[in-house]
Amino acid sequence: MISTTSDTETSAPNNDNSGAGRPQENAAHSKVAPSEIAVGVVIGRASEYFDFFVYGIASVLVFPEVFFPFENRLEGLLFSFVIFSFAFIARPIGTAVFMSIQRRWGRGFKLTAALFLLGTATVGMAFLPGYGTLGFTSIVLLSVFRFLQGIALGGSWDGLPSLLALNAPRARRGWYAMLGQLGAPIGFMLASALFLFLHSSLAENDFLEWGWRYPFFVAFAINVVALFARLRLVVTEEYTKLLEEGDLEPIPVFQMLRAQGYNLFIGAFAALASYALFHLVTVFPLSWIALKSSQAIDNVLLVQIVGAGFGILGTIASGLIADRIGRRTTLGLLACLIGVFGLFTPWLLDGGPAAQDAFILIGFALLGVSYGQASGTATANFERKFRYTGAALTTDFAWLLGAGFAPLVALGLSAHFGLAYVSVYLLSGVACTLLALKINHSLESVAR
Repeated sequence: MISTTSDTETSAPNNDNSGAGRPQENAAHSKVAPSEIAVGVVIGRASEYFDFFVYGIASVLVFPEVFFPFENRLEGLLFSFVIFSFAFIARPIGTAVFMSIQRRWGRGFKLTAALFLLGTATVGMAFLPGYGTLGFTSIVLLSVFRFLQGIALGGSWDGLPSLLALNAPRARRGWYAMLGQLGAPIGFMLASALFLFLHSSLAENDFLEWGWRYPFFVAFAINVVALFARLRLVVTEEYTKLLEEGDLEPIPVFQMLRAQGYNLFIGAFAALASYALFHLVTVFPLSWIALKSSQAIDNVLLVQIVGAGFGILGTIASGLIADRIGRRTTLGLLACLIGVFGLFTPWLLDGGPAAQDAFILIGFALLGVSYGQASGTATANFERKFRYTGAALTTDFAWLLGAGFAPLVALGLSAHFGLAYVSVYLLSGVACTLLALKINHSLESVAR
């Protein structure tokens, strides 16, 4: 088997030999530099993350009051997080459907259709009347739009992270792997800043009636810009040739699952600690503090913006660290640190504002370093012809298993049984990561 690197594909660290057999000559065949590919990756991921974080923040600040006014605050948040998870359930379905569309009509048509669907679902949410106007129909429509967002995000896979990984200099694979991951803290920072401005500038009634809708309009506009930026890359002759040289073409999902489905789950579980932490330092703290009213929401949003800055710095640092000690080692080490951090969760989140702020800031720093390499070190030894489809599905299942239900599970368990269960949740993700990394290392040893 050939180890490869992608948004969630295998990439051995530079002190491993699992990259043997990689088609390094591809870079010489193309006029496209890795830095140019990186621009497309960052633009695409930042726009997608902005979309998702706009929804995530609205799930805490808006949806319980607008769509679940008949429930108490806790139940409204839990129902909101149930719908939040629908997009992650839909992502693998979207990947399978749009892979078929790409095989029939091409990469440009697929990407345009996926982002058009994403924009339509996002704008639909912006115009959606609340429960007071439509009753239960509003909840059904919100659920449909959220599910369509997941379908669209699954379909928006463009192969650029895989392309970047295959063409990155061998000694700097960790650095190039983290570039696409920068989209997460950037998207969260922009979404939080926009909600902070609106929430602090408007009266509560105005914010809940119409102010919250503006971030969804902004998300639509960003997706339009991102669409044209990405199309300029993926439909050019140079990129098409480079993708073909790397065998980055879609194959039927069931064919990939039959041949190497086990690699998909190894890759997804290898990144579980990072993905579990992802929503536990972004969406969950906001919901917990809002529920307990332990400090002003505007203050929390401001701290989270600073935390996103820590996340950006941590992501950048991950590239330097991984190129020095190896990407698998970096991910395993950070998983252990996340486990230690998880032990202090009850003390921090049940403390005063200073302790809660420390949870957010430390969590973001750890998330940046860990998530910065989760994409490239989520090991799955896909053969070349399975690389494109395998990378997309590994991403989908990492999100689904690690992050999709995290806010719902964390809030439900902590509200009913105590914050210690959040620690258990994080530690379970750490255990899965370390076990998957161990299994993958054994598979790579056998392959060599």
